[in-house]
Amino acid sequence: MNRIIETLLLIIFFSYNSAVAQVATSSQSLPSRWDELTASDWPRALDRSSRTCILPIGILEKHGPHVPVGSDLIQVREWAARVTKKEYAVVFPDYFYGQINEARHQPGTFALPERVVWDMLEATCDEIARNGFNKIVLVNVHGGNPEFLRYFIQTRLEKRRDYAVYFFTPGTDSSYLAKMAKLHKSDPAGDQHAGERETSVLLYLRPELVKMDSAANESGANQRRLSIPDMYTAIWWYAAYPNHYAGEGAKATRELGQLVTEHILGSLETALKAVKSDTKTLELQKEYFDRVKE
Repeated sequence: MNRIIETLLLIIFFSYNSAVAQVATSSQSLPSRWDELTASDWPRALDRSSRTCILPIGILEKHGPHVPVGSDLIQVREWAARVTKKEYAVVFPDYFYGQINEARHQPGTFALPERVVWDMLEATCDEIARNGFNKIVLVNVHGGNPEFLRYFIQTRLEKRRDYAVYFFTPGTDSSYLAKMAKLHKSDPAGDQHAGERETSVLLYLRPELVKMDSAANESGANQRRLSIPDMYTAIWWYAAYPNHYAGEGAKATRELGQLVTEHILGSLETALKAVKSDTKTLELQKEYFDRVKE
C-alpha cells in the first residue's frame, strides 16, 4: 500500500512540475513587445492581453547637462517591459513623436510639426486597432505631453471608433509620500525636469548613462523672467527654465529612483489589470455613438 501511495505521489509531483514548466515555457515564448512577436503569435497575444496594447510615449529632448536625451524613452520602455512581466499586454515600439516645441533651442531635440504630431498619433492608434487591439493604453513620461494627450483622447468621440484609448496617470498615497519626503533632498516644487527625482530614476535604471559630475554645470533654478497673473502663454517654460533643466540633479540617489520606479510600476500594474477586465468603456462608447446617430 505504501509503495502505491509513493508511486501516486511521484506521479502527481512530476505532473505538477511538468505543468508548471509548460506554463513557464509558454510565458517565455510569448514576448510582450510588438516587434518581437511573430505573426503566428498574434492570436495568442490578443487573447492573453485581452486585446490590450500599451503605447509607451516619451520624447527626445535635452535633460540638463547630465542625463541622456532619451531619458523619457528609457523610463517608459523600462516601465512597460517590467509591468508586462507581471500583467501581460502587448507593448508597441517606443514612441517619441510628441509635443516638444519648448526645447527646439537645445541640441538633440526632435520636434515635428504640430499637424504631423497629431496625425501620427491618430494613425498609430488606428493601426494598432486594425491589428486587433480595442484597448490602447497611453503610458507617457514627457511633461509636455499631458494636455495634448488628454485633448487627443477627448476627440476620439468625434466619430465612431471600435477601440478605446486610456491615459495612465499614476496616483499617490500617504505611505509613498512619506517615504518620498524622507529621501527627497531638494525643493519638490522646483523638481520638474532632469532634477533630483528624474535623475534618481535614471541612476536606478541606467546608471552608466548618468554623468553626475556634470549635474551642477548648469542652473536648474526658475529664472522668473515672466509674471502675468492668471494667464498662460506658450513661452512660460522657456521664460522660467531657458537651460531646459528644472531642479537639482546633483542631489539624486539610486534609492529615490528605486522608490519612484516601484511605486509607478505598482500603480501601472493595477491600472493595467483594470483595463484588461474593463467591458464598460467600450459598451458605453457604443451606446454614445448610437445616440449621436439618432
